[in-house]
Formats: sequence, C-alpha cells, structure tokens
Amino acid sequence: MNASILLAIVAGCALAWATFVALLWFLRPRDARLGELLRLVPDVLRFGRDLIRDRTVPLPTRVAVAGLVIYLLNPIDLIPDVIPIVGALDDVVVAVLVLRYVRRVIGPEAFRRRWPGTDEGFALLARVL
Repeated sequence: MNASILLAIVAGCALAWATFVALLWFLRPRDARLGELLRLVPDVLRFGRDLIRDRTVPLPTRVAVAGLVIYLLNPIDLIPDVIPIVGALDDVVVAVLVLRYVRRVIGPEAFRRRWPGTDEGFALLARVL
C-alpha cells in the first residue's frame, strides 16, 4: 500500500474521531453534573434489561436498548475513560440519545412506570432527557 494512501486513511480516521468527540461535547447534558449522571448507570442498566425482556416493547426499540447496554458494559470506548470528564461523556451522551428514543416510542407514562430507580433519579433523568 502506498504511504500516502495509508497516511490519508489514518488522517481520515483521526478527523472522524475528533468530529465525534466534538459532537459528544456539544450534545452533552448541561443541566446536571457528570457525577450525578454516572450514579444513574446501574438504574439505566436495570431499565435496559427489563425493556429488552419486555415483549410489548417494539423490537427495534429493544435492539437499540440492547446496543446501549452493550456499549455501557464494554470497557473499550471511543473516548477512553481515563481522560477526566470527557472520558465518561460518550457513555452519557449515547445513553441520553437512546433513552430519548425509548421515551418517544413507548410514551412518557410507560417510561416512568418502568423506571426501576428512585424518584430522585428519575427526576434527574427526566431533566436531562
């Protein structure tokens, strides 16, 4: 392979990664601290598990939630977790995007009824979504 082609591929990948990081930073929830949001992760995982098992939830929604659970549990992230603040940002943004989709599909009442966490946790989540 020609060195210039390899360099162009590497530069393209680096540009795509930097664009994704910038997009995540732009889409981040601004009205909650990252530490508060990270404490919701166990509830989000339980919520995801319950939605995946629920046959009344449409299949595309269950697939999206399964992808979210896998993404949250996967130790390899697009932004390494060792980078302070930004490292956990990709997990939070992906979770928010998927949960917004889920809420839109199943409806706000069903979303609230299925939430396994505390009322305070749901209030934080609702504020962010």
